[in-house]
Amino acid sequence: MKNIAIFASGSGTNAENIIRYFINNETVNVAVVLSNNQKVGVHARVNKLGVPSYVFTRDEFVEGTPVINKLAEYKVDFIVLAGFMNKISEALLKAFPNRIINIHPALLPKHGGKGMFGMHVHKAVVAAGEKETGITIHYINEEYDEGAVIFQAQCEVSPEDTPEDVATKIHTLEYAHFPHVIEEVIKKNIKKLK
Repeated sequence: MKNIAIFASGSGTNAENIIRYFINNETVNVAVVLSNNQKVGVHARVNKLGVPSYVFTRDEFVEGTPVINKLAEYKVDFIVLAGFMNKISEALLKAFPNRIINIHPALLPKHGGKGMFGMHVHKAVVAAGEKETGITIHYINEEYDEGAVIFQAQCEVSPEDTPEDVATKIHTLEYAHFPHVIEEVIKKNIKKLK
């Protein structure tokens, strides 16, 4: 059994979807959720499903040791970012090389980089007149949204779509694909994680 930690900064809909997907899984277990914000909905969502959640300060995250110790306490093998808004620290990248994945709500390299998250991305997609958008699941490296792409899925953007319409389409893709891709990545890396 491989343990994953989910990092989240918001309401936690993706975190909840991932946890539900893995509830009876024989290979992957969601051991813990970490957040940089005490006041967000992710805590109530995941606690209801029996998964503990913890909050860390910005300083703890940048320095790394308190977060790495918490991950060690839960024997975490892999980190999944699900709506997490902080850049991953160098300490975490070193502790989990090629074992941190993220989901981005656009088809990278388009509409990525610092400040491009959530509705900012959907507004940019509509403003650019894109005919399609989608999700990108990728490894994390030192730069925003520049890690190796693992998976992409597309959806159409209609001329009449608002950013909210695009967000709805993206959420559908996230819920459909993210848990399955996480499972595939972990299964492929299982020998390296021993």
